[in-house]
Amino acid sequence: MVAYHFYFLLLTLVIAASWVGSASAQGPTPTDDEVNRIAKQLYCPVCESTPLDVCPTEACRQWRDLIRTMLTEGKSEEEIKQYFVLQYGARVLDEPPNRLLTYLVPAVAILLGALMLLRGFQMWMKPSITEADEEPKGKPDQDPYIAKLEEELKKQK
Repeated sequence: MVAYHFYFLLLTLVIAASWVGSASAQGPTPTDDEVNRIAKQLYCPVCESTPLDVCPTEACRQWRDLIRTMLTEGKSEEEIKQYFVLQYGARVLDEPPNRLLTYLVPAVAILLGALMLLRGFQMWMKPSITEADEEPKGKPDQDPYIAKLEEELKKQK
């Protein structure tokens, strides 16, 4: 009879330990607010421009359940977002990743456009040579000083 009680007690302890261990490993069930806090930062890849927390599709409901499961497993907000980015791409994030190229390309395009406009205005405002401004094709009136200088140069030869 003592052996029977011993085995019964041992079996009860093993079952209780496994039940408590599995319950403590999962952690508390996250609330809807905790799930929606993360879901607000993600967009549905199926619906155009619809946040995951308000999207009515079945896929979004499943993704919210997946967020709940991941929170229960103890995953952080960043780990969950990273999982969705790996699965569906950066387009699911409410803010795209901060990349220098995102800001650099528009700035360079604006600068190049401004330089092209500046150069165009400079060319437009530059006075053009008209026929009235050109010197006559015939022999121009020479300055007496230049004429005297040319005579002396001819004498030296």
